[in-house]
Amino acid sequence: MSNLVTKEWLFEQLGSDDLVIADVRFAPGDSSHGLNAYTENHIPGAVFINFKEDLVDPPREHGGRSPLPDPERLADKFGKLGIDQTTRIVVYDDSVRPEATRLWWILNYLGHEQVYILDGGYTAWEDAGLPITSEVTTTPSRTFEVNLRNDWLADVDEVRASIGRDDVTLVDSRDLKQYLGVEAPFDPVAGRIPGATLAFWKDGASDDGTWKSSDEHRERFRNLDPANKVIVYCGSGLSACPNVLSLREAGFEQVKLYAGSWSDWISYSENPIVTGDEEKE
Repeated sequence: MSNLVTKEWLFEQLGSDDLVIADVRFAPGDSSHGLNAYTENHIPGAVFINFKEDLVDPPREHGGRSPLPDPERLADKFGKLGIDQTTRIVVYDDSVRPEATRLWWILNYLGHEQVYILDGGYTAWEDAGLPITSEVTTTPSRTFEVNLRNDWLADVDEVRASIGRDDVTLVDSRDLKQYLGVEAPFDPVAGRIPGATLAFWKDGASDDGTWKSSDEHRERFRNLDPANKVIVYCGSGLSACPNVLSLREAGFEQVKLYAGSWSDWISYSENPIVTGDEEKE
């Protein structure tokens, strides 16, 4: 089953007692964008999740630039928004962005099995003339029970152990210049993890701001072995999440997120780094 739902499907489901819609719009460099956008207008019934406050912890020595919050803290937040294991959750951001997939991934990692992303996000909904509101949604609290799915998360030790193995594929979700180590706009060290293959996360989106089809995702990853375990990373663990979604839409079943990603990898001085064209080295 797809992890995506259409705007038409969601419109038909509005008002369902077991449905929670989560607005996680965000703009880098503008911490107030999400809440301002939600306050102005949102999909009826949607609750707001503050991406930076709720889905990211402050950086520490290790763990990357965008560490995962404590699972119990997340569970408390989701419970207060009316989410438990019986609810269906539809997540949206502006279009095809990392934020919705970050929330989708977190909920799956915490053990929720009915999490979907609105294809095209709020932009597609609004452009279609579907109903919007400025009314703030209130929901009765529920108890969100954590059941961690460790087959969704990789740590630095697992990534180290994967280097050179034929049954594990590392996927780097950053752009070509960061992958080659030509530049590191957000980190003090440039390069990539040895053996990683490049799959820029934005290539999972179509020109119209929706997600590519399952067949198109399979074509994107045609050179990867679907029998392998796949570990996906980016700079801080955010823009890797769209690739996790794309791989699962393509039918890959063993897909993990290296949540600390490159910014965690370089926090260990002993970790190997590759730059340039690895095939020429």
